[in-house]
Amino acid sequence: MIKDVLTYFQNKKWFRDRIEHIEEIPARRARYTLEQVELPEPLENYLNDHNIKLYTHQYEALKHVRNGENVVITTPTASGKTLSFTLPVIEDLTNNREDTALYIYPTKALANDQLKSILSIDNECNLDIYPAKYDGDTPKSKRPEIKRKSRLVITNPYELHYILPWHEQWQRFFENIKYIIIDEAHQYRGVFGSNMAFLIRRLKRICKYYGSEPQFIISTATLANPMEFSEKLTGLKYKIIDDNGSPSGKKYFMFFNPYAIESKNPSIHNDTLKLFNTYVQNDLQTICFEISRKMAEVIALRSKKELEVKQPELSNKITAYRAGYTVEERKKIEDNLKEGKIKGIVTTNALELGINIGSLDSVIISGYPGTLISTWQQAGRAGRRNQEALITMVAFQNPLDQYFMKHPERFFSKTHEHAIIDLNNQQILREHLKCAAYEIPLKLNEIESFGFDDEGIVIDEISDLETEGILKYSNNQWIYNDERILKQDKTPNLELNLNDVRSEPYAVFNGRTFLEEMSEKQAFREAHENAVLIHNGDTYLVKELDIHKKRVYVKKKDLNYYTQALKEVDVKIIKEEQQNTINNIKLSYGRLNVTEKYDRYNVIKFSKITSSKKLNLPPLNFKTKGLWFTIPFEIREKVKETLKTNTKFEDAFMGCLQGVANVMLSVTPYHVMCDTYDLGGVTKNMHEDTLNATIFIYDGFEDGVGLTKKAYKLFKDIIKMSYELVRDCECESGCPACIYSSQQQTDDKHLNKEGTLLILKELYNNISKNE
Repeated sequence: MIKDVLTYFQNKKWFRDRIEHIEEIPARRARYTLEQVELPEPLENYLNDHNIKLYTHQYEALKHVRNGENVVITTPTASGKTLSFTLPVIEDLTNNREDTALYIYPTKALANDQLKSILSIDNECNLDIYPAKYDGDTPKSKRPEIKRKSRLVITNPYELHYILPWHEQWQRFFENIKYIIIDEAHQYRGVFGSNMAFLIRRLKRICKYYGSEPQFIISTATLANPMEFSEKLTGLKYKIIDDNGSPSGKKYFMFFNPYAIESKNPSIHNDTLKLFNTYVQNDLQTICFEISRKMAEVIALRSKKELEVKQPELSNKITAYRAGYTVEERKKIEDNLKEGKIKGIVTTNALELGINIGSLDSVIISGYPGTLISTWQQAGRAGRRNQEALITMVAFQNPLDQYFMKHPERFFSKTHEHAIIDLNNQQILREHLKCAAYEIPLKLNEIESFGFDDEGIVIDEISDLETEGILKYSNNQWIYNDERILKQDKTPNLELNLNDVRSEPYAVFNGRTFLEEMSEKQAFREAHENAVLIHNGDTYLVKELDIHKKRVYVKKKDLNYYTQALKEVDVKIIKEEQQNTINNIKLSYGRLNVTEKYDRYNVIKFSKITSSKKLNLPPLNFKTKGLWFTIPFEIREKVKETLKTNTKFEDAFMGCLQGVANVMLSVTPYHVMCDTYDLGGVTKNMHEDTLNATIFIYDGFEDGVGLTKKAYKLFKDIIKMSYELVRDCECESGCPACIYSSQQQTDDKHLNKEGTLLILKELYNNISKNE
């Protein structure tokens, strides 16, 4: 069936011309354990009744958990990770009638899915574990019973953050807690991951307070640094389980590029729709991952309308699926998908994670999702066990997508990134120290558990909190000052936002209706006065950005244009912490003071700038971490000799430097798992601190979260990839696939591809001399 579709593509010029590469990924046979498992009788019967045999990695996990070790399971999507950690937990809870376990999931949907499977085991085996989900949707009437008798509780980080101050209500549970499961742990990276790491340390304190010391089992997609990541996340040592024993059918992974040929109106969304309908019409049950809720709905609707004409019987077998649907709607779609009643589904990343929807024939990934982990998570939705599958990645016209189209070997040779957690972000640390002291008074001997503290950061923050009257020192411990709660009418955990460094978000209102929350930087970028804000596919015009009250007021309007804020950035070096000289290139890393000024915005209609207007916003000033490097004088002179331009050289050279920074910002997320908006960049012809032409790449968060620290170590790889990307782009003078800004926040009028490529080539040659 799949080979027939591929043959059809090769015989049709329209498809053939846009196919850049097809990678055949061979089938993988199952490897089952030969060891005697010896489970309690009810569990033995359950596995036999469901014809479940343990794969080698599942038995390895069971063995190490039985030995009392903390375990990281880092096998691919659809390899049976859930059974790997659930089996030892259920075994213990069967044998020890008081023991409890806590499962932490990043989303409510995953928690719901996990609850269903554990309830099934509990009911079928009569184990009296009373599994329950406890989150914001849990009815108040059911909460006391869960606290009183549930031995396995499933929650998410946000709810756990609110539970911890009320730990006395959970005394029975925390006194007996034996296991803490952190599933889909790769979701905890950057700011969210750093917050999660401190949340876990607060949880461990409370367990210790009640006399328990639970084992941790972490389940994650494949990472480049699973040991480092897990240790930073929890502060514990781990045994890694990474030898996958599960089977997989043969996969064909196709790179499809709407920009591979010259076309008047290339459209990734039209091409995605054409592929989607082709697969559905050829009886391939297909899931399509779209970049936004709006496009998921649009593609599903257009597919249904087209099929109504061509094959009406298929039209009602197409659906969209996204966040915002009710639990009942989502469950019905999931069940229909599993039962084959749905032939095609268009979704956002809501179905990327491990929700059980069975195995599909085909996956379309419309636009590179931003990380290889997400790409393989989405691809893993098809071709489980012995089933053949077709995965199609459709490329956007941005640098990273187009780089992969030209360099598929880089994509398939590297299947993971580094997940970054930083325990030295003082702003994040400060907020969690307040929460911890509010939950249980802080003692001096606990300080080490809050980070590596190699610079005395923890004790410094505690001292500052004491000076500010937030903490009080009494009886050899620091206590949270309750008078603050009376003044502010807020407990410290309500002041802390797990998704942001600066704790208090901006709230967006349409009239009196609350729409969403956003960070301050996002508000300045997307919700300034007269900005067009898109929410759930609807367009709103921003009437007012109230900085004092941290509120955004909008009015719903149908608009045929959008806005794009532009910023000016100034950077000052506070302290150089690391330095490396690569031939005549000086590379540095350290503390920076960044001032970002959103000073105007463009109005864009049909991809053309129709006007540019001024903004009157205060500058955003923050201290962060970043890398910077100087451009040697001889490179500048080569550019001057080579460049043929009507623009004066200083402006042209600035455009070349800006091109280098733009490309680096585009490719760095490939090496360091983050979003491009997590980073910032700025270039200077002559920087006052370095007295040289300098390019800065910095963490876009207060105090930094370790992203550019990893980028500093991978600088050679980033430069190499940047050079190859610009070199291999077929445009003449620069385009969105190479040197234009992926963040769309800088003025690109002086960008120059020839000069950008020359600088990158010289940098690459300098680096290559040392290899």
